[in-house]
Amino acid sequence: MFAITDLRCEYRLNPIGLNTRQPRISWKLQSDARGTLQAAYRLVVAADERFNELLWDSGRMESDRSAHVVPTGLEMASKKRYYYRVRAWNINGEDSGWSALAYWEMGLLAASEWQADWISAPAALFAEDSEQVPMLRKPFRVDGAVRSASIFATALGVYELELNGSRIGSDYFAPGWTSYDHRLQYQAYDVTAMLRHGENALGALLGNGWYKGYLGWTGEKALYGDRTALLLQLHIVMEDGREVVVKSDNSWKAAGSPILMSEIYHGESYDACLEQKGWSLAGYNDRDWQPVETIKHNKEIIIAQENVPVRKIEELKPTELIRTPSGDTVIDMGQNMVGWVRFTVRGEAGREVEIHHAEILDRDGNFYPGNIRKAKQTIRYILKGGEAETFGPHFTFQGFRYIRLTGFEEPVKLEDFTGVVLHSDMEITGSFSCSDPMVNQLQHNILWGMKGNFLDVPTDCPQRDERLGWTGDAQVFVRTAAYLANVAPFFTK
Repeated sequence: MFAITDLRCEYRLNPIGLNTRQPRISWKLQSDARGTLQAAYRLVVAADERFNELLWDSGRMESDRSAHVVPTGLEMASKKRYYYRVRAWNINGEDSGWSALAYWEMGLLAASEWQADWISAPAALFAEDSEQVPMLRKPFRVDGAVRSASIFATALGVYELELNGSRIGSDYFAPGWTSYDHRLQYQAYDVTAMLRHGENALGALLGNGWYKGYLGWTGEKALYGDRTALLLQLHIVMEDGREVVVKSDNSWKAAGSPILMSEIYHGESYDACLEQKGWSLAGYNDRDWQPVETIKHNKEIIIAQENVPVRKIEELKPTELIRTPSGDTVIDMGQNMVGWVRFTVRGEAGREVEIHHAEILDRDGNFYPGNIRKAKQTIRYILKGGEAETFGPHFTFQGFRYIRLTGFEEPVKLEDFTGVVLHSDMEITGSFSCSDPMVNQLQHNILWGMKGNFLDVPTDCPQRDERLGWTGDAQVFVRTAAYLANVAPFFTK
């Protein structure tokens, strides 16, 4: 047996929204014989899944190369999907046959293709000292059968999108941290299956993130800008060949969300009583919403996302409920982690609960937040009442092992709390174990150190009022990181 597996374009499986004009193709060889080597390959690229319309053909190339093969001379077109496959021959003359189909899809290759406007909640919507997160919405109509639909979006700040009441994608903290005056990544999402014939609606939440939020240990904020904004284009290709574009412009509306505050260092405050059910659905009554304002920001600096997104990677269940000597109710997650706690709470409308986060207990066994300095790392939730309510935050993350509960009903149930681990979605590629439990624990700590500090950028720490991009440690750690995971897209950014 000799076969081609794991086709990749720019290290990724079937990526969409590429700006790379010379994408690199890689693959792996699979054989049931030892010492099998590739002697030749053939790579073909087509405009269709059946490969009836060939765009590029390497022909048979006498080469053992299977990484970063470039279809040189193939001209890229914006928003176009390219299908490719590979076959190879080994040193024994065996033919792998054609591999499985793979593809990549280009994004917007020129700044002039951004027809959308930067839109922001109107300045008069909130009080000057308000930290409330805005909601934006846009109803639109689709008439006819849809062949494909893609969204290209970015933000000044961080954003979450909804389409017809469902969250778009699984990314968090998009578009990520960057030098906003020099380069800004956009994300691409395939939303073909989410569209409906007839009335539809888009929704967006805009958080401060690194752009407008607190950053560093001196208490400063808005280091890049003082106004969050969204830039979005939805490209719909109809079965009859027409293209319909829905874009961010002054036809959108804005309102305040239930998120009263969401900061990377300080946590999130959420008032469930302010929820507006169905706000991102077609037919929602937005009569009391206000028109957005358009603002100016450079579109020449916008590029496609190069790194892998931050996602929910795994979940941890608490290991112990602790009553500390000082009388606090504390939960031990059993592992120092980065992310947040998803929790279920019950109670009357208007009741407030809080969760505080810390890495350690002090020598007496009490909750100890001293090493996080001015970072509040606090989740505050106001109940709407009625049925059990489950909540997880939006635009913040915490570094912690222990959580202190305030305002929760007794008895506290551990099953109501889940640790959600967040980090850049790097594919784990290596592992190590041996007969010595202490060495295995060291390896465990190394892996979790990477998980905790690879969140869009390599950071110096994930818990205190710092969490800054820091390549001093990362350049020492990079070889270990590359052994443990596919970190190439992460470090490319």
